[in-house]
Amino acid sequence: MKIKIIMLVGSGTSSKIMFHALQKEFTIEKVIVEKKLSKQKVIKNRMKRLGLLKVFGQVLFLIFNKFLMKISKKQIKYLKDKYHLDDSGFDSDIVEHVESINDEETKKIIRDINPNVIVVNGTRIISTEILTSTQAIFLNTHVGITPKYRGVHGGYWALVEQDYRNCGVTVHEVDRGIDTGNIIYQDRITIGNYDDFNTYPYHQIAKAIPLMKQAIRDIMGSNLKYVETYDKESKLWYHPTLFEYIKYRLILGVK
Repeated sequence: MKIKIIMLVGSGTSSKIMFHALQKEFTIEKVIVEKKLSKQKVIKNRMKRLGLLKVFGQVLFLIFNKFLMKISKKQIKYLKDKYHLDDSGFDSDIVEHVESINDEETKKIIRDINPNVIVVNGTRIISTEILTSTQAIFLNTHVGITPKYRGVHGGYWALVEQDYRNCGVTVHEVDRGIDTGNIIYQDRITIGNYDDFNTYPYHQIAKAIPLMKQAIRDIMGSNLKYVETYDKESKLWYHPTLFEYIKYRLILGVK
């Protein structure tokens, strides 16, 4: 079966890594890149969900993480070399930029190309209107084991919970929920002494690449299957606050 693939992505590193990895085996028809939400809008939205105190602690952690990132740089470079991860820019001739992945422009591109598979990475939640505008299968990489670690930083929170068997990555279908779609593949990561909050995702994306490739092959062969996870607990996780990060680093040694 000949397959048409497009990508709906954010501008982050993991999206670029996944693009270059898939491009080695498949033809990507189009990459639709959405504009990053302003920090003010992100903070405002979080405050509505989580409250002022929680978001204030998260903002403090983001400021602190700029310093932590300087420490992480050497290990990040090592992991990119080890896993052969290419985070250079998208190929400009197939890129379309949109304000939001949920814009009418996105729907038009999908309709014109009529893809079989839409690979999602690093976007905001995709609207029902976009999901139902096509017969294509939407595939997402989640840096956590679902459904137990939905949301963000699933690897980090699994380590905090000392839940090592659930420290990993999931490739799943996208539905209307947050990381609640049918699970296709999952795998676990192993971290080292030099890893920290900023390096866990590199282990996860490296594990996710072969899973995503296999999911696409399964679709090509009309052999897509879903798996049942052994842990049915479902929880949505958010960014840590600075206070949480310091506490878990001092008490549990989770960096």
